[in-house]
Amino acid sequence: MTQRALVVEGGAMRGIFAAGVLDAFLENSHHRFDFAVGVSAGSTNLIGYLAGDHGRSRRIITDHACRPDFINWQRFMAGGHLCDVHWLWHQSRLEVPLSLEQHWQGKVPLWVVTTSVEDGAPRYFETRPDNLDDVMTASCSIPFAYRDFPTVAGHPMTDGGLADSIPVRWAYEQGAREITVVLSRPQGFRKRPSALTPLLKPWVRDMPALYEAMANRTDVYNQALDFIDNPPEGCQLNVIAPPVHFPVNRLTTNVEKLEQGYQQGHWAGLQSLGAEVKQASSC
Repeated sequence: MTQRALVVEGGAMRGIFAAGVLDAFLENSHHRFDFAVGVSAGSTNLIGYLAGDHGRSRRIITDHACRPDFINWQRFMAGGHLCDVHWLWHQSRLEVPLSLEQHWQGKVPLWVVTTSVEDGAPRYFETRPDNLDDVMTASCSIPFAYRDFPTVAGHPMTDGGLADSIPVRWAYEQGAREITVVLSRPQGFRKRPSALTPLLKPWVRDMPALYEAMANRTDVYNQALDFIDNPPEGCQLNVIAPPVHFPVNRLTTNVEKLEQGYQQGHWAGLQSLGAEVKQASSC
């Protein structure tokens, strides 16, 4: 039987698009996947989806993530976190609990991507009750915006988006031949090298592998897009991406724009499900 995978990209506040897509899936009881893999905000969106918690990610992104407890430039300039992902993950779990028993008892395992600080390579962790908090915090830890390196299994980790922002190739290597991928940038986007990366080198001089991952991120990201545009023979991809006029960027806290981004994701999710129904009926 063909393996089906769901891959969800991160992108901080741009994750509101995936929140809309996955809510559309929940409304239509769409769980036709053998496994799911997420990165950063993509992983937190997925845990809500797999737990069956409709609207949870929408609420967190439009409420908790917009609070100064999470994004705070004054705190950052004083030497603290710009984005306190530890606070966001734990506070949102307190105020908007996850229905985790549904996930643990379900048939769709969730894999979360992090980046190893020690060698700069991606790590893929299957979520379990004993590692969930650690891997989620690590995967969302934007370097420098979050100044700590959370440990997973005793090893320091950072944002999974550095080493594998869109893990479609990994999903394929695990045997998936039908892959639904939810992007946080419009189709046709290509990442350009960041002028900021060389300026950060002195700050990571004791972590050369991490700097190399940062320097290589553009190539790795665009290689994933190349895979999506030209999948191997026998591999079918269903790409769900924001429209060109998607109004949300990485640190958007304007609730009106976030709601617009959510509705765009919700519509795209419904459209994707309609396309799947048409394709199945024509077979």
